[in-house]
Amino acid sequence: MLPKYKKVGKVLSVSMVAVLSLSMLAACGKKEEAKTPETTDTSAVVATYDGGTITANEFDMEQRVMKFLYPEYAQMMDMDDFKEYLVKQEVAYEYLSGKASEDAKTAGTKAATEQFDKMKASVQADQWTEMLKAQKLTDDNIKDYMTRIMTVIKDKETGVTDDAIKAEFEKNKDQFTTASVRHVLINFTDPKTQKERKKEDALKIAKEVKTKLDGGADFAEIAKKYSEDPGSAEKGGLYENTPVGSWVEAFKEAAKTLPLNKISDPVETEYGYHVMKVEARTEADFAKLTAEQKESLKSQLAAAEIDTFMQNELDKIVKEVKLPKTEKAEEGKTEGTTGTGTEGEKTTEPKTDDSTGTDTKTDQGTTGTDKDATTDEGTSSK
Repeated sequence: MLPKYKKVGKVLSVSMVAVLSLSMLAACGKKEEAKTPETTDTSAVVATYDGGTITANEFDMEQRVMKFLYPEYAQMMDMDDFKEYLVKQEVAYEYLSGKASEDAKTAGTKAATEQFDKMKASVQADQWTEMLKAQKLTDDNIKDYMTRIMTVIKDKETGVTDDAIKAEFEKNKDQFTTASVRHVLINFTDPKTQKERKKEDALKIAKEVKTKLDGGADFAEIAKKYSEDPGSAEKGGLYENTPVGSWVEAFKEAAKTLPLNKISDPVETEYGYHVMKVEARTEADFAKLTAEQKESLKSQLAAAEIDTFMQNELDKIVKEVKLPKTEKAEEGKTEGTTGTGTEGEKTTEPKTDDSTGTDTKTDQGTTGTDKDATTDEGTSSK
C-alpha cells in the first residue's frame, strides 16, 4: 500500500455509504448519450492480482468514474503514485466483490440502485447529462461502480454485531449530539486589514462583547455588529442543530458542557476568541438512534474493515502493477503554474477551509478540518 493515501481510501469508501458525494455533484455543473457498442478489451494489462487482472481500459474507466463522483481528487489523478494507489484500490474492490456472498451481491445491487437514484435526482437533468458527457460515461458505468463498492460494504456488514455498533456509537457520540449555538468570533487576524491581531487585543474585544451581552444586549444584534465569522454573523451568530463533532475541540467542548442560555467567557480556539451561548442541545443516546443512524454506524465499521484489508492484506494479493508513467512538462516551462494561487494546494489538499473564519466543515471559526488527504495517517483532526 501507499501509506500516505490511507486516509484518501477511507474517505472514498466511507463516502459511498452516505449517498456518495451529492453536494460535490450538485456544485460541479458540467442528455443521456447513446451507449457505445461493447467491444472486446484488447488493452494492456496494468495490474495483475490473485484471480484476475485490470486492463488499461478498465483503469481508464475507473478514473473517469472517480473524477465524476469525486471531482476534488481530479488533479491528483495525474500523479503517478496516486494512480498506483487507485489501481490497487480497484484491485481491492474487484477482489473482495468477487468473494462476496450472493446475499451481499443482491443487497449491494439494491443499495447501489437506491443511492444512484437519489444522487441523480439531486442534480438537474441537463446538468447530469453534461457531467456524464464530460467524462464520456453512461448511467450504467456509474451504477456498475457503485454496485461493486456497495457489494463489498454489504458483505463486510454481515460480520458487524450489535455490540460492535454500540461500541462504535460510544466512540462517536459527538457525531449524534447536536447543539444550537450562538457565538461572536473575534479573529486573530483583523478581517479588514488582514493584519495579525495580538491575542491580548482580540481578548479585550471579546471581553467587551461579553460585557455588553451580560448587560442584556440582544445577542443576534451584537453578533451582526461584532462577529468576524461570515458564516454566522448575518444569522445573529447562530448555528442551529449542528453535530458538535463538526467543530474544533475547544468550541465543541463548550457546546457540549455550557449551561443552556449562559453567556460564556471568551473561548479560545486556533482562530480567535468566541463568546458563546448554547440555546439548545440534544444529547446522544444509543436507545434513541434511528434505524438509519444505526445503519450508518454499521457501514462505518464495514468501511473500516475494508480500509484494514487495504492496509494489511492488499499488497499480498497484488502480483504486479505496470502503469505508464505520466509525461512530465519540459524543464523550464511553467505550464499549469498560473492561476489564483490555490490550485496547486488542491493537488494535495482536496478539502480546504475558508480562511475567513466560520464554523462548519468548510469554515474556519469553529471547525475541525480535514486539511490534507495525502498526508500520513494521524494528521486528521478527528
